[in-house]
Amino acid sequence: MTETVIQADRLTKRFGTFTAVDHITFDVGRGEIFGFLGANGAGKTTAMRMLCGLSRPTEGRASVAGFDVAAQPEQVKRRIGYMSQRFSLYDDLKVWENLRLFGGIYGLHGGELKRKADEMLARLGFASERGSYVRSLPLGWKQKLAFSVAVLHEPGVVFLDEPTGGVDPATRRRFWELIYDAADRGITVFVTTHYMDEAEYCDRVSIMVDGRIEALGSPTELKARYGAGTMDGVFQQLARRATRNDG
Repeated sequence: MTETVIQADRLTKRFGTFTAVDHITFDVGRGEIFGFLGANGAGKTTAMRMLCGLSRPTEGRASVAGFDVAAQPEQVKRRIGYMSQRFSLYDDLKVWENLRLFGGIYGLHGGELKRKADEMLARLGFASERGSYVRSLPLGWKQKLAFSVAVLHEPGVVFLDEPTGGVDPATRRRFWELIYDAADRGITVFVTTHYMDEAEYCDRVSIMVDGRIEALGSPTELKARYGAGTMDGVFQQLARRATRNDG
C-alpha cells in the first residue's frame, strides 16, 4: 500500500462570512503526481497555502509529510519544496549564487550543498552556465532551474503553482519530464495548472468549484464519468456549476 504523504480531512478556510475552502477531503500518496484544478476563485490557492503551512485552517485538519499543518507549520515548511507561477529565483544573482542561497534556506551546507548542486547542474546540462546571471537564461531554462532548486533538498512533497505559465508547449513537455523524474525518485508532486492537456499527465486530478472538490479521480476515470473525450471537456462541465468568481 502506498504511503500517504498529504492528507486533508474536511479542511476549511473562512474569511469573515466568506468560505474560500469548504470542507475538502483527499489524500495523496508518495511519488504521486496530483493535479489540483479549479477556475480562478475556486479556492485552490487558499487550499495550497494551508497545506504549505502558510495559512491556518479555520476548521478541519491536514497533514503533510507526517506533520500537522496547523500545529507544526515550521516542520512542514522544512520538508516541502515550492515553485510559484512567478519565477522565484533572483535574476541579479548568478546560477551558483541562487543555488547557494536557496540550498542554505533548505538546510544544505558545505560539501553536501556542493555535491547536490553539481549533480543537479550536470543532470540539467547547465554546468557551463553556473557562472551566468539568471536574467540571461531563456525562460524555459529559468523554469527548469527553479523547479530543480525546489527539489534540491529531496523534499517529501513539492508544490507547483502554475509552473508552466507563459511558456510554449514544447518547453512545457520538457518541464514535465523533470516532474516525472522527481516522482520516480519518490517525491510527491502537487501541481496546479490552467492547461488541461497537463491534467492528462497527472496520476489523479481533483477539480474544485466554489471551494469544494466536485470531482476526484484519474484522468481516465473522470473522462468516463463525465462522458468527455478530454480533461478540458470535464473541466468545462464542472466549471459551469460555479456561482462565485472570487475567493
